[in-house]
Amino acid sequence: MELAMWATTTARDLLIDELPHRWAHSAGVAGRSVGLRSLLGGNAELIEAASWVHDVGYAAPLVVSGFHPLDGAVYLRDMAGADGLLCRLVAYHTCADIEADERGLLKELRQEFEPPPADLLRALTYCDLTTGPSGRHVSVDERLAEIHARYGEEHLVSRSIRRATPILLEAVRSIEGQLAEEAVTE
Repeated sequence: MELAMWATTTARDLLIDELPHRWAHSAGVAGRSVGLRSLLGGNAELIEAASWVHDVGYAAPLVVSGFHPLDGAVYLRDMAGADGLLCRLVAYHTCADIEADERGLLKELRQEFEPPPADLLRALTYCDLTTGPSGRHVSVDERLAEIHARYGEEHLVSRSIRRATPILLEAVRSIEGQLAEEAVTE
C-alpha cells in the first residue's frame, strides 16, 4: 500500500485545491481500481496508484506541453521519482497516444515513454472510462457522451475520442467480461 498512499498524497497535493473536480474524478477512478484487485493480482496497487495520478498533468505547475498525460508522466518521472511503469501508464492512459497524434506530440510521447503492457493499460482505461467527472460510477457510453459534450464535437479531444472509441470500448468490455466471468465462478 506504500505506492498507493504516495500516489494519493501526490494527487491530493496537486489537484485538490486547484482542480477539485479532477481530484474527485481521480478518487473515483482509484475507487474503481480497488474492485479489480482480484483480476490484477500483484499489479493491483500499481493500477490503484496510476488511477490516483493519471490526471495530475492538468495541474498548472506541471503544464509544459499542454498535453496532460505527457506532462503528468514527465513530472512523475523527473520530479517525483516515480516508478517507470507507473509513469508509462499515466503517459498512455485512455488512448493518449491517439490524442498525442492529434496534437502533433506522438513522436515526443514515444521518445519519452514506451507503451505499458496492454492488460494493465486496459485496466486503467476501464477505471477512467467508468468514472464521471464527479467521481461517481457511470457507463462507458455516458462517459464518452460527457467528454464529447464538454469539449464539443470538433475539438481535438473529441476527434481523438472518436478515433479511439473502438479501442476504448474493447478495453471496458474486456474488463467487464473478466469481472462477469469471475462472478460466475465464485
